[in-house]
Amino acid sequence: MKKLLCDVYRSLKKDEAYLYVEQKTGLKDLPEALLEVFGPAEKTLTLILTEDKKLARAEAAKVMADIEEQGFYLQMPPARETYMLDLFCKKDKSDHEC
Repeated sequence: MKKLLCDVYRSLKKDEAYLYVEQKTGLKDLPEALLEVFGPAEKTLTLILTEDKKLARAEAAKVMADIEEQGFYLQMPPARETYMLDLFCKKDKSDHEC
């Protein structure tokens, strides 16, 4: 089974944005444009990724493939419209169809 030691950084500029990178390379080889958009980063955790690992908002196999191909995986927040609609529907299901 393939394993990848991975660091996860959260953006201090964009809420709920996370950057997954291989631990041995870190942030040093990332595209400058990506780092500008992502903003200042704070390391949140280190984990060992395997293709069958459960992640909250991504498939581990996709994360691993992106890191191997481009050097990183960028996890953006869910679409705001969907998120806000979900909150609204949970709050008041009686008057609105969701």
